[in-house]
Amino acid sequence: MIQLSPTSVEAYAHPSDWKTQLSQSKMTTAELLRRAGLDSHPWADSSAELLFELRVPASYLKKIVKGDPFDPLLLQVLPQKAEHVLTPGYSDQPLAEHTFTPVKGLLHKYANRVLLITNARCAINCRYCFRRSFPYDEHRQSREQWQDALNYIRSTHDVDEVILSGGDPLVQNNASLLWLLREIDSISHIQRIRIHTRMLTSMPARMDPELLSGLAELHKKIVLVTHCNHPNELDPQEQGQLFADLRAINITLLNQSVLLRGVNDDAETLARLSKKLFDLGILPYYLFLMDPVRGAAHFDVKEPEAVSIYQTLQSKLPGYLVPRLSREIPGEAAKTLISVS
Repeated sequence: MIQLSPTSVEAYAHPSDWKTQLSQSKMTTAELLRRAGLDSHPWADSSAELLFELRVPASYLKKIVKGDPFDPLLLQVLPQKAEHVLTPGYSDQPLAEHTFTPVKGLLHKYANRVLLITNARCAINCRYCFRRSFPYDEHRQSREQWQDALNYIRSTHDVDEVILSGGDPLVQNNASLLWLLREIDSISHIQRIRIHTRMLTSMPARMDPELLSGLAELHKKIVLVTHCNHPNELDPQEQGQLFADLRAINITLLNQSVLLRGVNDDAETLARLSKKLFDLGILPYYLFLMDPVRGAAHFDVKEPEAVSIYQTLQSKLPGYLVPRLSREIPGEAAKTLISVS
């Protein structure tokens, strides 16, 4: 077991707190507005909760600027009237992921890596989520049922990386998550395990001592990819020690963002985000154009505008702090980099 610093022990002294936060993250639009210091909102629509459940953990809520209806953190989670608008080209499965599922719970889109749908839930439901209508019920797995996916990985020797996604993998309890990680860790031809999570920025209490120690005991290289879109989501006092502890056990920290209308669609905000991430030991990785998922068209930034923003961003940062501007196109062999020349 790793030895946590005294600061870490204090920060993670109540490992059940994350479960409490998770259980309390579901709320109504009226409750969200009240906690954001607002009586009403010109864009809000509680009926959009029926399209996609509203979930926001307390750690994220406290970072929303009270009384500001256009706070960029609030807009990422606020159910809006625009979600009911049917926009041509936007669909429930924008990445056609059902066509890349050789066995239940596993997506094999790219040659050397597979993705496991480890959980149907997130602690926070981002309104632009490309899996907001994903058929999670078709991929729910018991420990015994996971054997088909694990056997697929064991028998597919071209695969050298396993990605845990969801929902959010860290919503799983420690026993289930660490069991799955150890099973993957035991497969000889797997070189890397990557975990994509929103919880390190939206609910950092999730990384309790048991999980941190379990990650430290794995033999394969571990990569944690955070999902942070705005610098206000990062609080060095709240998250600084956590990221330091993860780096101390040789976990690589990367971040991916989505370019979102009204949230981070300007170069100055993106530059501040990259600098703040790097100060916390996280390397900016991808800046994605939004996947065209039904109900989220109001967040979209079209490619010509995205390229203009990106060119300005390049002028503000050294190259190693500039994330790759990309999009995902179903059927392509990799993420598609956007030309900015």
